[in-house]
Amino acid sequence: MANIASARKRARQAVKNRAHNMALRSRFRTYMKAVLKPLRKGDVEAAREAYRQAVPIIDKTANKGLIHKNKAARHKSRLNQRIRALQS
Repeated sequence: MANIASARKRARQAVKNRAHNMALRSRFRTYMKAVLKPLRKGDVEAAREAYRQAVPIIDKTANKGLIHKNKAARHKSRLNQRIRALQS
């Protein structure tokens, strides 16, 4: 355990920040799964609506630095690609 007051404070902040980051990452994964579920069932309309809701969450996760911007773009691209494949 840290002995210096500033180091103790940093340790407390790290615990709080980790909990916050885990919650945001969990929300990101939840929205990703919400798009994948109707895709597996073949429900294009539900998948498209879930995708519309997931895009801002994916972008927010990238903007906060939890995932890289290219990873966010890749996820959005692949989800959109799968939705378009179901339509045709």
